[in-house]
Amino acid sequence: MNIIETDNLSKNYGKNRGIIDININVNEGEIFGFIGPNGAGKSTLIRTLLNFIYPTSGSGKIFNKDISRESSSIKELVGYVPSEVKYYSKVYVKDIINYTKGFRKDYSSKEIDSLIYDLEIDVNKRMNELSLGNKKKVAILQSLIGNPQLLILDEPTNGLDPLMQKRLFDILIKMKNEGKTVFLSSHNLIEVENLCDRVAIIKEGRIIDTLELKSTVIDFGRIIELEGDIPKDFIDRISHKTLSIDDNQYKFIYKGDIDNFIKSIASYNIKNLSIRKENLEDNFIKYYEDKEEK
Repeated sequence: MNIIETDNLSKNYGKNRGIIDININVNEGEIFGFIGPNGAGKSTLIRTLLNFIYPTSGSGKIFNKDISRESSSIKELVGYVPSEVKYYSKVYVKDIINYTKGFRKDYSSKEIDSLIYDLEIDVNKRMNELSLGNKKKVAILQSLIGNPQLLILDEPTNGLDPLMQKRLFDILIKMKNEGKTVFLSSHNLIEVENLCDRVAIIKEGRIIDTLELKSTVIDFGRIIELEGDIPKDFIDRISHKTLSIDDNQYKFIYKGDIDNFIKSIASYNIKNLSIRKENLEDNFIKYYEDKEEK
């Protein structure tokens, strides 16, 4: 079942870029990543899906409900964390929690208390007493009140320390295991790689690819940096892609058997050698560079 689906969804700001002919399908029970550089259209898509701004053309559905005509009933099933968290400065955290409860039909006070404990939230403080990270934790708590079936997160880890990031990830994995769905927009490609089942890449307002991360990660090679008295034609033969050459220093992607690689360079004079696995960040940056070269 598709929880989110769009059909050529577009938002035109005139001279400023919006989103153009967006077609995505987010499956029930998956964590779906959404990545792209600043200004690519990530937040615009999220705000359009949630009916905070109106599409110029195209359409979208969440839970098979039209994002424009049935937005109120959609919001009853969705939790949302914006990239920039803003609250009235004098409001107490406990009042924000109680206010949020008023919009939710199905919530558990016990679960809310557990989240307050896990996220280390001081409910007796005013918002102007909180750091950015603590405000973000309040927003995360709000999004989880009422047992949402879909969680939409726009850069949720901004301002969170590593411990709180891990606790948030544990919450997201628990939601997935319960059959719920997460739409995660993030600049942190390591967290996307570790958490997400699929990821869509957006550039200049358009989706340029959607990747199945499990199969993509399997296809990752190794990034090798090598310095030594080695002929260039040897590097050309064994490398999947050469990244840089500077005198006797080579950087390339290798996708063969690593034992064979070690044996193949054993007869050469090697000064330095570094080997690490490719990750999503390597491929994301490379993908953008490749597209811009065309």
